[in-house]
Amino acid sequence: VQLQASGGGLVQAGGSLRLSCAVSRGGMRSYDMAWFRQAPGKEREFVSVITWRDRTYYADSVKGRFTISRDNVEKMMFLQMDSLKPEDTAVYYCAQRSNPRSSGVLTTRGGYDYWGQGTQVTVSS
Repeated sequence: VQLQASGGGLVQAGGSLRLSCAVSRGGMRSYDMAWFRQAPGKEREFVSVITWRDRTYYADSVKGRFTISRDNVEKMMFLQMDSLKPEDTAVYYCAQRSNPRSSGVLTTRGGYDYWGQGTQVTVSS
């Protein structure tokens, strides 16, 4: 499985960006997909997950501002980010679990086996 994240960039506070994650060389329909981010000098942290059943979960810091979605036909995942803040500045990574049709939701790095290369999001104040 290969994941390719894109859509990052430089935006002013209050602006919006839409990140994309393309899945290749593997399936997507039966797997939970997630976004994590890592700011300079900080640990990689959970942002959002969309389960194979299309249930969505968000970190408290982004709830109400970010929206995760998926298109299993096109094998794409998206993260719509609105009302961006300077503290959202980070490299954003997409990830996929290797266990199909999982019953529990994971918000930690260890549960995800496939990762994209990351895309930089910079929010200026």
